[in-house]
Amino acid sequence: MGRYTAYEGNLDATGMRLVIVAGRFNDAITKPLLEGALDGLREHGLDPADVPVVWVPGAYEIPLVAQRLAGSGDVDAVICLGAVIRGGTPHFEYVAGQCAAGVTRVALDTGVPVIFGVLTTDDVDQAMERAGGSEGNKGREAALTAIEMVDLLRQLPGPEGGEG
Repeated sequence: MGRYTAYEGNLDATGMRLVIVAGRFNDAITKPLLEGALDGLREHGLDPADVPVVWVPGAYEIPLVAQRLAGSGDVDAVICLGAVIRGGTPHFEYVAGQCAAGVTRVALDTGVPVIFGVLTTDDVDQAMERAGGSEGNKGREAALTAIEMVDLLRQLPGPEGGEG
């Protein structure tokens, strides 16, 4: 087996410039996601008072605001939080799919980690389970993903990495 260099992000948020974009629609779910994210950041060295939270009307609006923030040069990562709950219409597929595609595009276009912490569930109960219930808190997981990705990208070779 040949030698290789292994890279892995660390969970130390000290000094990171992170921002959260949260969808106001379904705020009974997004507020606990936000609290979970802020708790996760606090646990890993970042004062939540130093993390701006930008509220948008709903999940569909998240990518545009994430693009503005990621492209500003003022943030190391954008954490996107929201909840899209399936109903009896195709609305779910349009909103969830476009939000996910938009968040991905922003990350690829800017080179800034843009983390998809938007729940896409069949019903409110599933969403609540993922917003601090039996399935944990996906907002917290999104925050930890942001920390890890910022640190990992700093290590990687390339124009924005530490070795490039």
